[in-house]
Amino acid sequence: MPSTKFLTDKIALVTGASRGLGKAIALALAQEGAAIAAVARSEDALKETLEALRAAGATAEPFALDVSSESSVEAGIEKITARFGRVDVLVNNAGVTRDGLLMRMKSDDWDAVINTNLKGAFHLTKPVARLMVKQRFGRIINISSVIGLMGNAGQANYAASKAGLIGFTKSVAREFASRNITCNVVCPGFIETDMTKGLSEDLRAKLLEKIPLARLGQPEDVAGVVAFLASPAANYVTGQILTVDGGMVM
Repeated sequence: MPSTKFLTDKIALVTGASRGLGKAIALALAQEGAAIAAVARSEDALKETLEALRAAGATAEPFALDVSSESSVEAGIEKITARFGRVDVLVNNAGVTRDGLLMRMKSDDWDAVINTNLKGAFHLTKPVARLMVKQRFGRIINISSVIGLMGNAGQANYAASKAGLIGFTKSVAREFASRNITCNVVCPGFIETDMTKGLSEDLRAKLLEKIPLARLGQPEDVAGVVAFLASPAANYVTGQILTVDGGMVM
């Protein structure tokens, strides 16, 4: 019988795949039959993700590259295409924070966040889009944040990078729509990851007061939306912002 998995024979490239959202996204796409090119700054960091993917029966390979470096990305894409031959789904998930009040923020902290979170998406999307144009098929999914929609004190750099991803997504969607390439952006709210584990009980309680569903999200909540955007069910969806936040910024 033919496979009912909608990503069978597709290749998905997921950045920031070593933990948290990236790991959950890679697993969700693999469960739908995709082979996974898992990307992080080091292959060692991808060990747990690769073990989980292979335990689930997925074809998966680790690739070490720094998304903030154009030369590193170009070398990495060469290796990925040499191994898989194509990229059908690109998930720009890699991100960092360097929080601090604007009056005290160092230029290096601003640059580090912009170069990874925003410029990193540019570095990956440019060469991968070339592959997708030749294929006349592609799904580009950028992971932004509700902070890019609402801002947050002490996170001017992070908010700017994530808001930039939204504009970037809409422009890419317009440029490549005629080639059957869609581009959408997912804006997670507060999700249970390493980044939120350090929240104090008081701060967590205050956050929950602002979330109608009265809980933090799980990585799988975001991964499911990414899988939808990669699926045939989303063939007519492009340039859209999907907010996964329990209703916080409705």
